[in-house]
Amino acid sequence: MWTVPNVVTFFRVALIPVFVSVYFLEWEWANELSAFIFWFAAITDWFDGYLARKLKQTSAFGAFLDPVADKLIVAAALLMVTHMYSSAMIAIPAIIILMREIYVSALRELMSQQGRSGDVKVNFIGKAKTMTQMLALIGLLSGLDSFMGFPIYWVFLGKVLLWIAAILSVWSMLIYSAAAWKTLKTFK
Repeated sequence: MWTVPNVVTFFRVALIPVFVSVYFLEWEWANELSAFIFWFAAITDWFDGYLARKLKQTSAFGAFLDPVADKLIVAAALLMVTHMYSSAMIAIPAIIILMREIYVSALRELMSQQGRSGDVKVNFIGKAKTMTQMLALIGLLSGLDSFMGFPIYWVFLGKVLLWIAAILSVWSMLIYSAAAWKTLKTFK
Protein backbone atom coordinates (compact mmCIF):
# COMPACT_ATOMS: atom_id res chain seq x y z
CA MET A 1 0.00 0.00 0.00
CA TRP A 2 2.84 2.43 0.77
CA THR A 3 4.38 2.50 -2.68
CA VAL A 4 5.84 5.78 -3.92
CA PRO A 5 2.91 6.46 -6.31
CA ASN A 6 0.37 5.78 -3.55
CA VAL A 7 2.19 8.14 -1.17
CA VAL A 8 2.01 10.84 -3.88
CA THR A 9 -1.73 10.14 -4.23
CA PHE A 10 -2.25 10.35 -0.45
CA PHE A 11 -0.35 13.65 -0.53
CA ARG A 12 -2.77 14.91 -3.20
CA VAL A 13 -5.72 14.02 -0.95
CA ALA A 14 -4.00 15.79 1.96
CA LEU A 15 -3.72 18.93 -0.17
CA ILE A 16 -7.52 19.23 -0.41
CA PRO A 17 -8.12 20.78 3.04
CA VAL A 18 -5.01 22.91 2.55
CA PHE A 19 -6.16 24.46 -0.71
CA VAL A 20 -9.73 24.91 0.56
CA SER A 21 -8.46 26.59 3.75
CA VAL A 22 -6.12 28.88 1.82
CA TYR A 23 -8.99 29.87 -0.49
CA PHE A 24 -11.00 31.17 2.49
CA LEU A 25 -8.12 33.14 4.05
CA GLU A 26 -8.68 36.88 4.37
CA TRP A 27 -5.51 37.59 2.44
CA GLU A 28 -4.92 39.48 -0.80
CA TRP A 29 -3.36 36.56 -2.71
CA ALA A 30 -5.44 33.75 -1.20
CA ASN A 31 -7.22 32.89 -4.46
CA GLU A 32 -3.99 32.81 -6.44
CA LEU A 33 -2.29 30.63 -3.83
CA SER A 34 -5.23 28.21 -3.70
CA ALA A 35 -5.13 28.02 -7.52
CA PHE A 36 -1.40 27.25 -7.32
CA ILE A 37 -1.99 24.50 -4.73
CA PHE A 38 -4.73 23.05 -6.96
CA TRP A 39 -2.34 23.20 -9.95
CA PHE A 40 0.33 21.43 -7.89
CA ALA A 41 -2.18 18.71 -6.93
CA ALA A 42 -3.16 18.33 -10.60
CA ILE A 43 0.50 17.88 -11.54
CA THR A 44 0.91 15.17 -8.88
CA ASP A 45 -1.94 13.30 -10.59
CA TRP A 46 0.20 12.94 -13.70
CA PHE A 47 3.32 12.30 -11.61
CA ASP A 48 1.91 9.40 -9.57
CA GLY A 49 0.77 7.62 -12.74
CA TYR A 50 4.17 8.14 -14.30
CA LEU A 51 5.92 6.81 -11.18
CA ALA A 52 3.63 3.77 -10.99
CA ARG A 53 4.57 2.79 -14.54
CA LYS A 54 8.24 3.75 -14.29
CA LEU A 55 8.84 2.00 -10.94
CA LYS A 56 6.53 -0.89 -11.86
CA GLN A 57 4.51 -0.19 -8.72
CA THR A 58 1.02 -0.39 -10.15
CA SER A 59 -1.48 -1.92 -7.75
CA ALA A 60 -5.20 -2.52 -7.42
CA PHE A 61 -5.24 -0.15 -4.44
CA GLY A 62 -3.49 2.57 -6.43
CA ALA A 63 -5.87 2.06 -9.35
CA PHE A 64 -8.74 2.58 -6.88
CA LEU A 65 -7.22 5.47 -4.92
CA ASP A 66 -6.02 7.62 -7.84
CA PRO A 67 -9.44 8.32 -9.41
CA VAL A 68 -10.98 8.80 -5.96
CA ALA A 69 -8.36 11.45 -5.17
CA ASP A 70 -9.05 13.12 -8.53
CA LYS A 71 -12.78 13.23 -7.95
CA LEU A 72 -12.39 14.57 -4.40
CA ILE A 73 -10.14 17.46 -5.39
CA VAL A 74 -12.19 18.33 -8.48
CA ALA A 75 -15.44 18.24 -6.47
CA ALA A 76 -13.91 20.55 -3.85
CA ALA A 77 -12.69 22.95 -6.54
CA LEU A 78 -16.06 22.93 -8.33
CA LEU A 79 -17.83 23.76 -5.06
CA MET A 80 -15.37 26.57 -4.43
CA VAL A 81 -15.81 28.17 -7.86
CA THR A 82 -19.61 27.95 -7.63
CA HIS A 83 -19.29 29.74 -4.28
CA MET A 84 -16.86 32.28 -5.70
CA TYR A 85 -18.87 33.26 -8.77
CA SER A 86 -22.49 32.56 -7.66
CA SER A 87 -23.53 32.29 -11.29
CA ALA A 88 -25.60 29.82 -13.27
CA MET A 89 -22.90 30.05 -15.96
CA ILE A 90 -20.55 28.34 -13.49
CA ALA A 91 -23.05 26.22 -11.54
CA ILE A 92 -24.58 24.48 -14.58
CA PRO A 93 -21.33 23.06 -16.04
CA ALA A 94 -20.14 22.27 -12.49
CA ILE A 95 -23.27 20.19 -11.87
CA ILE A 96 -22.90 18.45 -15.24
CA ILE A 97 -19.28 17.55 -14.44
CA LEU A 98 -20.15 16.29 -10.93
CA MET A 99 -23.05 14.21 -12.24
CA ARG A 100 -20.82 12.67 -14.88
CA GLU A 101 -18.14 11.84 -12.28
CA ILE A 102 -20.66 10.05 -10.05
CA TYR A 103 -22.27 8.24 -12.97
CA VAL A 104 -19.00 7.06 -14.52
CA SER A 105 -17.65 5.96 -11.12
CA ALA A 106 -20.78 3.89 -10.51
CA LEU A 107 -20.62 2.49 -14.04
CA ARG A 108 -17.00 1.49 -13.60
CA GLU A 109 -17.81 -0.19 -10.29
CA LEU A 110 -20.68 -2.11 -11.85
CA MET A 111 -18.56 -3.18 -14.81
CA SER A 112 -15.77 -4.23 -12.46
CA GLN A 113 -18.21 -6.44 -10.55
CA GLN A 114 -19.13 -8.04 -13.87
CA GLY A 115 -15.46 -8.63 -14.73
CA ARG A 116 -15.73 -6.14 -17.60
CA SER A 117 -13.75 -3.16 -16.25
CA GLY A 118 -11.65 -3.11 -19.42
CA ASP A 119 -14.76 -2.06 -21.36
CA VAL A 120 -14.85 1.30 -19.56
CA LYS A 121 -11.18 2.10 -19.18
CA VAL A 122 -10.02 5.71 -19.54
CA ASN A 123 -10.07 6.98 -23.12
CA PHE A 124 -8.80 10.06 -24.94
CA ILE A 125 -12.03 12.06 -24.49
CA GLY A 126 -11.95 11.35 -20.75
CA LYS A 127 -8.35 12.53 -20.56
CA ALA A 128 -9.16 15.65 -22.59
CA LYS A 129 -12.06 16.36 -20.22
CA THR A 130 -9.77 16.03 -17.21
CA MET A 131 -7.12 18.34 -18.66
CA THR A 132 -9.71 20.91 -19.73
CA GLN A 133 -11.47 20.93 -16.36
CA MET A 134 -8.18 21.24 -14.48
CA LEU A 135 -7.15 24.26 -16.58
CA ALA A 136 -10.62 25.77 -16.18
CA LEU A 137 -10.53 25.37 -12.42
CA ILE A 138 -7.05 26.86 -12.12
CA GLY A 139 -8.19 29.93 -14.06
CA LEU A 140 -11.41 30.29 -12.10
CA LEU A 141 -9.80 29.72 -8.70
CA SER A 142 -7.13 32.31 -9.41
CA GLY A 143 -9.68 35.02 -10.11
CA LEU A 144 -7.10 36.76 -12.30
CA ASP A 145 -8.09 38.81 -15.31
CA SER A 146 -4.87 40.81 -15.26
CA PHE A 147 -1.38 40.41 -13.86
CA MET A 148 0.88 43.36 -13.12
CA GLY A 149 -1.42 45.55 -15.21
CA PHE A 150 -1.44 43.26 -18.24
CA PRO A 151 -4.69 41.52 -19.27
CA ILE A 152 -4.46 37.72 -19.10
CA TYR A 153 -8.18 36.78 -19.13
CA TRP A 154 -7.74 33.67 -16.96
CA VAL A 155 -11.25 33.93 -15.52
CA PHE A 156 -12.84 34.32 -18.96
CA LEU A 157 -10.76 31.43 -20.28
CA GLY A 158 -11.68 29.39 -17.19
CA LYS A 159 -15.39 29.93 -17.87
CA VAL A 160 -15.04 28.89 -21.50
CA LEU A 161 -12.95 25.83 -20.59
CA LEU A 162 -15.44 24.82 -17.87
CA TRP A 163 -18.20 24.68 -20.49
CA ILE A 164 -15.93 22.73 -22.84
CA ALA A 165 -15.16 20.33 -19.96
CA ALA A 166 -18.91 19.92 -19.35
CA ILE A 167 -19.46 19.07 -23.03
CA LEU A 168 -16.55 16.62 -22.96
CA SER A 169 -18.01 15.17 -19.75
CA VAL A 170 -21.29 14.36 -21.47
CA TRP A 171 -19.47 13.05 -24.55
CA SER A 172 -17.20 10.76 -22.53
CA MET A 173 -20.15 9.59 -20.41
CA LEU A 174 -21.96 8.58 -23.61
CA ILE A 175 -18.86 6.76 -24.87
CA TYR A 176 -18.52 4.84 -21.58
CA SER A 177 -22.25 4.06 -21.58
CA ALA A 178 -22.10 2.76 -25.14
CA ALA A 179 -19.10 0.60 -24.27
CA ALA A 180 -20.99 -0.85 -21.31
CA TRP A 181 -24.35 -1.17 -23.08
CA LYS A 182 -23.98 -4.85 -24.01
CA THR A 183 -23.38 -5.73 -20.36
CA LEU A 184 -26.01 -3.31 -19.03
CA LYS A 185 -28.82 -4.61 -21.21
CA THR A 186 -28.41 -8.12 -19.73
CA PHE A 187 -29.60 -6.84 -16.32
CA LYS A 188 -33.22 -7.43 -15.46
